[in-house]
Amino acid sequence: MYCGIVGYTGLNYQSAPILLKGLEKLEYRGYDSAGIYVPDTKDQLNQLVKEKGRVAELENLVAKSDVEGTSGIAHTRWATHGVPSVENAHPQVSADGRFYLVHNGVIENYLALKHQYLEDVPFVSDTDTEVAVQLIAKFVAEGLTTFDALRKMTSLLADNSAFGFLLMDAEDPDTLYVAKRKSPLLIGLGEDFNVVTSDAIAMLDQTHDFIELLDDEVAKITPDTVKLYDAQGKLEHREPFHIDIDASEADKGTYDYYMLKEIDEQPVVIRHLLDKYFDDAGKILLGDQLLADIQAADRLYIVAAGTSYHAGLVGARMLEQWAGLPTEVHVASEFAYDQPLLSQKPFFIFLSQSGETADSREVLQNINRAGFKSLTLTNVSNSTLWREATYALPLMAGPEIAVASTKAYVAQVTLEAILAYALSSRLDLDLEKELSRIAIEIQAIVDDKLTFKRVAEELLVNSQSAFYIGRGVDADVALEAALKLKEISYVQAEGFAAGELKHGTLALIEDGTPVITLLTQPKTAGLVRGNIAETQARGADTFTIATKSLATDGDGYVLPDVDPLLAPLLTVVPTQLLAYYTSLGRGLDVDHPRNLAKSVTVQ
Repeated sequence: MYCGIVGYTGLNYQSAPILLKGLEKLEYRGYDSAGIYVPDTKDQLNQLVKEKGRVAELENLVAKSDVEGTSGIAHTRWATHGVPSVENAHPQVSADGRFYLVHNGVIENYLALKHQYLEDVPFVSDTDTEVAVQLIAKFVAEGLTTFDALRKMTSLLADNSAFGFLLMDAEDPDTLYVAKRKSPLLIGLGEDFNVVTSDAIAMLDQTHDFIELLDDEVAKITPDTVKLYDAQGKLEHREPFHIDIDASEADKGTYDYYMLKEIDEQPVVIRHLLDKYFDDAGKILLGDQLLADIQAADRLYIVAAGTSYHAGLVGARMLEQWAGLPTEVHVASEFAYDQPLLSQKPFFIFLSQSGETADSREVLQNINRAGFKSLTLTNVSNSTLWREATYALPLMAGPEIAVASTKAYVAQVTLEAILAYALSSRLDLDLEKELSRIAIEIQAIVDDKLTFKRVAEELLVNSQSAFYIGRGVDADVALEAALKLKEISYVQAEGFAAGELKHGTLALIEDGTPVITLLTQPKTAGLVRGNIAETQARGADTFTIATKSLATDGDGYVLPDVDPLLAPLLTVVPTQLLAYYTSLGRGLDVDHPRNLAKSVTVQ
């Protein structure tokens, strides 16, 4: 999972407040413990503070400890090896007390390394990270420099290991040592200071200029120097890139939760995409070579995970029905290790909010080795999937902080629609005008929040299970609706094609079972009405979200008519609000659901 890393080394400012604020910015990624290390060069103290639970609890301990110093590292941990505890929190420390290490990722062969090299070393944690820091201490004791010890340690890690390491040596307190593979790390550049972070959002208050580390690179960073080395130890030079994001975009503002803020931002996201991909004359701006390469393919393969997978299901229908391109959608974690038989001229489309999804990257590396072309649609420019694909297009959604994705889904479906339309010869649809209208209609839905709060309280807050049903593209949205409900409210929810009710699921329908229906597809509307009746006959409490031309008396919420394949942009919004208010009504932390992280960067 995606833990959080921040590091700072400077000449003029106390590091602890900067590091703690960075950790606050990374809370959305999901974590169960946090820690900070700051060397006090004046009093020759190694100040290590760790705590299980929230960053706020760590901040209280740091305040009581009077932590001072102009460099340091900090971390939020999501447990993989060992339970959430102070002992397993990062930074992990070598037995001699000299080296302090924070780590994102998983070391696959850590037990073998522990038995081979460290049988005589006392351990205090269950983490793979402690093995790494003890190895560094061992190699330094044998005569290597700290930098070379870090390089040697990383060379021993199994090829399928994922790591982002940030190391400090108490005997060289102004220097940060960095190494990475698969797990993202950025070096931020400042005047008389430099920073390290796993996510630029954490350090936008300090700098907007970053250097991205590539796999198996190692860096040595001081307040006024950055030295970057490739896997062979050769000094490299890479120009920084500038991130043009206002730090305030990652703040909640007046909202209680990021999720509601991000739901409200969805009309603006669509408008950003229209501004990006349509010129003043209405021409779509995607790049002629990209479109030519897609049109030259005999089959498209959309690869994604979670919410992005559901967006891919919708996009596949657009690409097939509008552009006439055969399209398959695959779960990345399955495709990576059980690849299906491919067509002769495949083209791959990767959907990822973060651009760092490990399963999707595994697929991308496989297809790159095979020489196939690819496109990434992501919210994070310069992310790994962005860099390694043949083409990349930004989602223009801005920072998405809540664990439950909302505006990124709408951005993905919108951009897929633009792509499919550009590849089609449709003359009966003005897509730019239709998407502009949809943005207005989404605004009307989010302005009607109290309706969905009432429905959530009446139908879902006290329920143990719920069902979303629909046909065609509505069935795809039902999957996303169910995921949203269960991930933040812990209601056992299931989404499926309405016609499948009679093939087993009706056995679960009883008095009071919530069944929410999405009804936007004209050719199957009558059949769906029959499916609703089937559940009502067995005691279900039903709530139907229908478009105006298909609505009947008794439907719960009526949406305006839009092109049927664009209906998911509307239908998903009520389901997001229902999930939000159900979680709120159950007294849960909407933005930080248990056991989940924002971006999954281990497999």
